[in-house]
Amino acid sequence: MDISAIIFRTVLVYCIILLVLRFMGKREIGQLSVLDFVVSIMIAELAVISIDDEQSSMLHSIIPLLVLVMIQILFAYLSLKSERFRKLIDGKPTVLINAGKIDEHEMRKQRYNFDDLLIQLRQNKVSKLSDVEFAILEPSGKLSVIEKDKKKSKSKKKPQLPLPIILDGKIQEDHLEEIGKTSLWVRQQMRKLGYRDIKKISYCSIKDDQTFFIDLKDEK
Repeated sequence: MDISAIIFRTVLVYCIILLVLRFMGKREIGQLSVLDFVVSIMIAELAVISIDDEQSSMLHSIIPLLVLVMIQILFAYLSLKSERFRKLIDGKPTVLINAGKIDEHEMRKQRYNFDDLLIQLRQNKVSKLSDVEFAILEPSGKLSVIEKDKKKSKSKKKPQLPLPIILDGKIQEDHLEEIGKTSLWVRQQMRKLGYRDIKKISYCSIKDDQTFFIDLKDEK
Protein backbone atom coordinates (compact mmCIF):
# COMPACT_ATOMS: atom_id res chain seq x y z
CA MET A 1 0.00 0.00 0.00
CA ASP A 2 1.20 3.49 -0.80
CA ILE A 3 2.52 5.37 2.27
CA SER A 4 0.31 8.37 1.55
CA ALA A 5 -2.75 6.08 1.45
CA ILE A 6 -1.77 4.54 4.81
CA ILE A 7 -1.37 8.00 6.36
CA PHE A 8 -4.69 9.14 4.91
CA ARG A 9 -6.55 6.05 6.14
CA THR A 10 -4.95 6.27 9.61
CA VAL A 11 -5.82 9.96 10.05
CA LEU A 12 -9.36 9.40 8.76
CA VAL A 13 -10.01 6.40 11.03
CA TYR A 14 -8.52 8.27 13.99
CA CYS A 15 -10.87 11.22 13.43
CA ILE A 16 -13.89 8.93 12.99
CA ILE A 17 -13.17 6.94 16.16
CA LEU A 18 -12.57 10.16 18.10
CA LEU A 19 -15.94 11.49 16.95
CA VAL A 20 -17.62 8.15 17.69
CA LEU A 21 -16.31 8.02 21.27
CA ARG A 22 -17.22 11.67 21.88
CA PHE A 23 -20.69 11.03 20.48
CA MET A 24 -21.15 7.99 22.69
CA GLY A 25 -20.48 10.10 25.80
CA LYS A 26 -17.96 10.27 28.64
CA ARG A 27 -19.23 7.03 30.11
CA GLU A 28 -17.30 5.14 27.45
CA ILE A 29 -14.00 6.36 28.86
CA GLY A 30 -14.76 6.73 32.55
CA GLN A 31 -16.68 3.50 33.13
CA LEU A 32 -16.09 0.46 30.96
CA SER A 33 -19.04 -1.91 31.33
CA VAL A 34 -19.33 -5.26 29.54
CA LEU A 35 -21.25 -3.63 26.69
CA ASP A 36 -18.70 -0.81 26.42
CA PHE A 37 -15.88 -3.36 26.39
CA VAL A 38 -17.46 -5.31 23.52
CA VAL A 39 -18.04 -2.13 21.51
CA SER A 40 -14.46 -0.96 22.14
CA ILE A 41 -13.04 -4.28 20.88
CA MET A 42 -15.19 -4.16 17.74
CA ILE A 43 -14.17 -0.55 17.04
CA ALA A 44 -10.50 -1.52 17.40
CA GLU A 45 -10.91 -4.47 15.01
CA LEU A 46 -12.72 -2.36 12.42
CA ALA A 47 -10.01 0.31 12.68
CA VAL A 48 -7.25 -2.23 12.02
CA ILE A 49 -9.09 -3.75 9.05
CA SER A 50 -9.79 -0.36 7.48
CA ILE A 51 -6.11 0.63 7.68
CA ASP A 52 -4.53 -2.69 6.67
CA ASP A 53 -6.88 -3.86 3.93
CA GLU A 54 -6.23 -1.64 0.91
CA GLN A 55 -8.63 -3.70 -1.21
CA SER A 56 -11.52 -2.88 1.12
CA SER A 57 -13.47 0.34 0.74
CA MET A 58 -13.42 2.69 3.72
CA LEU A 59 -17.21 2.60 3.68
CA HIS A 60 -17.09 -1.09 4.65
CA SER A 61 -15.56 -0.01 7.98
CA ILE A 62 -17.32 3.32 8.48
CA ILE A 63 -20.82 1.85 8.12
CA PRO A 64 -20.28 -0.79 10.89
CA LEU A 65 -18.86 1.97 13.13
CA LEU A 66 -22.02 4.03 12.62
CA VAL A 67 -24.16 0.94 13.33
CA LEU A 68 -22.27 0.40 16.59
CA VAL A 69 -22.90 4.02 17.57
CA MET A 70 -26.62 3.64 16.90
CA ILE A 71 -26.77 0.41 18.93
CA GLN A 72 -24.91 2.02 21.82
CA ILE A 73 -27.14 5.10 21.84
CA LEU A 74 -30.27 2.92 21.68
CA PHE A 75 -29.08 0.77 24.57
CA ALA A 76 -28.13 3.86 26.59
CA TYR A 77 -31.63 5.29 26.04
CA LEU A 78 -33.30 2.03 27.04
CA SER A 79 -31.06 1.86 30.14
CA LEU A 80 -32.25 5.31 31.18
CA LYS A 81 -35.88 4.35 30.75
CA SER A 82 -35.83 0.81 32.14
CA GLU A 83 -34.14 -0.30 35.34
CA ARG A 84 -34.66 -3.95 34.40
CA PHE A 85 -32.93 -3.46 31.05
CA ARG A 86 -30.11 -1.55 32.76
CA LYS A 87 -29.46 -4.41 35.16
CA LEU A 88 -29.65 -6.93 32.31
CA ILE A 89 -27.01 -5.09 30.26
CA ASP A 90 -24.74 -3.60 32.91
CA GLY A 91 -25.38 -6.00 35.77
CA LYS A 92 -25.59 -4.77 39.36
CA PRO A 93 -23.10 -4.15 42.16
CA THR A 94 -22.13 -7.07 44.39
CA VAL A 95 -21.27 -6.64 48.06
CA LEU A 96 -18.16 -8.69 48.82
CA ILE A 97 -17.55 -7.30 52.33
CA ASN A 98 -20.64 -6.44 54.36
CA ALA A 99 -20.26 -4.79 57.79
CA GLY A 100 -16.66 -6.02 57.96
CA LYS A 101 -17.53 -9.63 57.07
CA ILE A 102 -16.32 -11.25 53.84
CA ASP A 103 -19.10 -12.85 51.81
CA GLU A 104 -17.38 -15.92 50.35
CA HIS A 105 -20.59 -17.05 48.64
CA GLU A 106 -20.79 -13.85 46.57
CA MET A 107 -17.06 -14.07 45.82
CA ARG A 108 -17.53 -17.56 44.40
CA LYS A 109 -20.51 -16.41 42.31
CA GLN A 110 -18.38 -13.64 40.79
CA ARG A 111 -15.38 -15.97 40.39
CA TYR A 112 -13.45 -13.54 42.54
CA ASN A 113 -10.61 -14.89 44.66
CA PHE A 114 -8.85 -13.46 47.72
CA ASP A 115 -5.85 -12.37 45.67
CA ASP A 116 -8.16 -10.24 43.49
CA LEU A 117 -9.73 -8.77 46.62
CA LEU A 118 -6.42 -7.91 48.27
CA ILE A 119 -4.98 -6.43 45.07
CA GLN A 120 -7.94 -4.11 44.61
CA LEU A 121 -7.89 -3.14 48.28
CA ARG A 122 -4.26 -2.09 47.90
CA GLN A 123 -5.19 -0.14 44.77
CA ASN A 124 -7.72 1.68 46.95
CA LYS A 125 -4.87 2.45 49.42
CA VAL A 126 -6.27 0.10 52.06
CA SER A 127 -3.52 -1.96 53.66
CA LYS A 128 -5.61 -3.93 56.18
CA LEU A 129 -8.69 -5.92 55.35
CA SER A 130 -9.84 -5.38 58.94
CA ASP A 131 -10.22 -1.65 58.18
CA VAL A 132 -12.90 -2.30 55.55
CA GLU A 133 -16.57 -1.83 56.44
CA PHE A 134 -17.96 -2.42 52.97
CA ALA A 135 -16.46 -3.48 49.64
CA ILE A 136 -18.69 -3.36 46.57
CA LEU A 137 -17.72 -4.91 43.25
CA GLU A 138 -19.14 -2.55 40.62
CA PRO A 139 -20.48 -3.71 37.22
CA SER A 140 -17.36 -2.17 35.63
CA GLY A 141 -15.16 -4.55 37.69
CA LYS A 142 -13.87 -1.79 39.96
CA LEU A 143 -13.95 -2.35 43.71
CA SER A 144 -15.48 0.47 45.75
CA VAL A 145 -14.27 0.48 49.34
CA ILE A 146 -15.82 2.13 52.40
CA GLU A 147 -13.52 2.07 55.41
CA LYS A 148 -14.63 1.72 59.01
CA ASP A 149 -15.35 4.90 60.93
CA LYS A 150 -13.03 4.65 63.92
CA LYS A 151 -15.16 7.06 65.93
CA LYS A 152 -18.17 4.76 65.58
CA SER A 153 -16.31 1.47 65.83
CA LYS A 154 -17.21 1.08 69.50
CA SER A 155 -20.91 1.32 68.75
CA LYS A 156 -22.83 -1.95 69.01
CA LYS A 157 -25.17 -0.93 66.23
CA LYS A 158 -24.54 -2.77 62.97
CA PRO A 159 -23.44 -0.37 60.21
CA GLN A 160 -25.65 -0.10 57.14
CA LEU A 161 -24.50 -0.12 53.57
CA PRO A 162 -25.22 3.33 52.07
CA LEU A 163 -27.57 2.16 49.33
CA PRO A 164 -30.34 4.24 47.73
CA ILE A 165 -33.84 3.20 48.73
CA ILE A 166 -35.40 5.28 45.93
CA LEU A 167 -33.68 5.66 42.59
CA ASP A 168 -35.12 7.49 39.59
CA GLY A 169 -38.62 7.45 41.07
CA LYS A 170 -38.60 3.73 41.88
CA ILE A 171 -38.36 2.03 45.27
CA GLN A 172 -35.36 -0.32 45.43
CA GLU A 173 -36.87 -3.48 46.92
CA ASP A 174 -33.57 -5.41 47.03
CA HIS A 175 -31.87 -2.57 48.93
CA LEU A 176 -34.72 -2.46 51.43
CA GLU A 177 -34.22 -6.15 52.13
CA GLU A 178 -30.63 -5.35 53.13
CA ILE A 179 -31.83 -3.01 55.89
CA GLY A 180 -34.92 -4.98 56.87
CA LYS A 181 -37.50 -2.45 55.63
CA THR A 182 -40.45 -2.61 53.22
CA SER A 183 -41.79 -0.39 50.44
CA LEU A 184 -44.79 0.41 52.65
CA TRP A 185 -42.42 1.76 55.31
CA VAL A 186 -40.69 3.94 52.71
CA ARG A 187 -43.99 5.39 51.48
CA GLN A 188 -45.08 6.14 55.04
CA GLN A 189 -41.80 7.89 55.81
CA MET A 190 -41.99 9.94 52.61
CA ARG A 191 -45.57 11.03 53.38
CA LYS A 192 -44.48 12.19 56.83
CA LEU A 193 -41.87 14.37 55.14
CA GLY A 194 -44.41 15.74 52.66
CA TYR A 195 -43.44 13.67 49.61
CA ARG A 196 -46.58 11.93 48.36
CA ASP A 197 -45.43 11.10 44.83
CA ILE A 198 -42.46 8.70 44.85
CA LYS A 199 -41.99 9.19 41.09
CA LYS A 200 -40.89 12.80 41.70
CA ILE A 201 -37.93 11.65 43.81
CA SER A 202 -34.75 11.02 41.83
CA TYR A 203 -32.65 9.79 44.78
CA CYS A 204 -33.27 8.95 48.42
CA SER A 205 -30.98 7.27 50.95
CA ILE A 206 -30.78 6.89 54.72
CA LYS A 207 -27.97 8.75 56.44
CA ASP A 208 -26.02 7.49 59.47
CA ASP A 209 -28.24 9.48 61.85
CA GLN A 210 -31.31 7.70 60.38
CA THR A 211 -32.50 10.83 58.58
CA PHE A 212 -33.17 10.91 54.85
CA PHE A 213 -31.24 12.53 52.04
CA ILE A 214 -33.74 13.33 49.28
CA ASP A 215 -33.18 14.81 45.85
CA LEU A 216 -36.14 15.67 43.64
CA LYS A 217 -36.23 15.28 39.88
CA ASP A 218 -35.36 18.42 37.88
CA GLU A 219 -34.89 20.35 41.11
CA LYS A 220 -32.96 23.61 40.66
